[in-house]
Amino acid sequence: MCGAPEQGNDLSTEGIDTAKETVIQGIVTAGDGSPVPSVFVRLLDSNGEFTAEVVSSATGQFRFFAAPGEWTVRALHASGNGQTAVSADKGVNQASLVLA
Repeated sequence: MCGAPEQGNDLSTEGIDTAKETVIQGIVTAGDGSPVPSVFVRLLDSNGEFTAEVVSSATGQFRFFAAPGEWTVRALHASGNGQTAVSADKGVNQASLVLA
């Protein structure tokens, strides 16, 4: 079983202080804007090295806890792939992934 937290949970209800944490989160969507569940979402560091992976929730949500810095978030799915760069600071950083 994966040790990753449930991806749709609200951080404030879990007692996580987002002023002290660096969170990268978002939703994976299809080209028509609908959320895509069960997508492998990878976090790559500034050198393109694999750091972590989660599976998007039933509503396409994903979340990583990371260090401040430059990151790449990549989505891999049978219906397409997507990628975006994120400059993350402490707090919640949004990343949108559209499968193409």
